[in-house]
Amino acid sequence: MNKNKVIEIIKILRSKYPDAKCSLDFSSPFELGIAVMLSAQCTDERVNKITATIFPKYNQPEHFANMDITKLEQLIHSCGFYRNKAKNIKLYSQKIIEDYNGELPNDINELVKLAGLGRKSANVIMLDAFNDPQRNSRRHTLQKSI
Repeated sequence: MNKNKVIEIIKILRSKYPDAKCSLDFSSPFELGIAVMLSAQCTDERVNKITATIFPKYNQPEHFANMDITKLEQLIHSCGFYRNKAKNIKLYSQKIIEDYNGELPNDINELVKLAGLGRKSANVIMLDAFNDPQRNSRRHTLQKSI
């Protein structure tokens, strides 16, 4: 498929679904990172139920970095794979504090360095939290053409 065909498909999708948005509930890029991690092998509906109970009280990197791992596991238990997800949430939060002054980086190449986030998750965060799909990537070039 050539570039012009891809651009045309994107235009059609945007016209058909102008109000499309992320189905995960979040109020900051940091929260979206956690929600995306929790969504692995779990429904967005379940994630939104979990985050609705967590985010009002715990919504900063310091909250999760300093939280006892057992408590975090209990909070996210119903989303499955909770031990690994809790470990990644703690590491993610610690690295944001240590390397990014407590702010989630607005760069896909930095996002993929964080625990629990791969390229797909980083793409979701770039688009839905920063409204900047894949900065510094080939897809970003396509977006500018549209």
